[in-house]
Amino acid sequence: MRAIELNAVAVENNKTAFEWGRQAAVRPDELQKRVRPGQVIEFKKRESVESLVARRVEFLTGYQNAAYADEYKQFVGKVQRAEAAVGKSTALSEAVARYLFKLMAYKDEYEVARLHTDRTFLDRVEGMFEGDYKLNYHLAPPLIAKKNSKGQLQKQKFGPWMLTGFKLLARLKGVRGTALDIFGRTEERKTERALIGEYRASIDEVIGALRADNHALALEIASLPEQIRGYGHVKERNLAAARTRWNELLAKWRNPQAQRVAA
Repeated sequence: MRAIELNAVAVENNKTAFEWGRQAAVRPDELQKRVRPGQVIEFKKRESVESLVARRVEFLTGYQNAAYADEYKQFVGKVQRAEAAVGKSTALSEAVARYLFKLMAYKDEYEVARLHTDRTFLDRVEGMFEGDYKLNYHLAPPLIAKKNSKGQLQKQKFGPWMLTGFKLLARLKGVRGTALDIFGRTEERKTERALIGEYRASIDEVIGALRADNHALALEIASLPEQIRGYGHVKERNLAAARTRWNELLAKWRNPQAQRVAA
């Protein structure tokens, strides 16, 4: 118990969990009787494509603007119509709804600023701490961050004044992707923007020849952005692996004979 107190993390909850563990070890039958009546299993209802899209349209509107969000909505709608025409499930539409959104909502400097200045986030932080506290931010801005021996950007600490910078930067999201976007000139940002077009082009190719018998392959292609995780050099490494698989799957898609052999 003293060790839990010294650790100073969720002390009461950890003490309670420890006591429940002791009871489970010594009197398991009695413990089962106590917890069984209160056990409720609730299955989460599967989301429809429409609800998936609606939430993401709202997010993308805040991320950039209504026109940007509408581009996303219209593209997913095109996939829905193509999938419905072959009489399959909505799995492909759901995948595109998730992963096109992931690519379009890439976390650049403007988005980091928007999220840090969001009132919901700030209220949550205020609810976690009392008294005199200050926030520090650990960031690796591509334009000024130092690199290590491997050429990887290193984070550095910024003080509370950074919140003021975030508020200013969040208001400039409208220049994202334009000639005025100084952050958009880095290779990472150029790659992120290009990925959106590459993904849409791949999906356009897929739905142009979509059939019931190649639907599973189409779904695999549409889900490829799931592999593109992380930031900076981590994302770069994962993207390289995803591109290799991307090329393999598209080559297979363009070779109907290979699809039949695999089936």
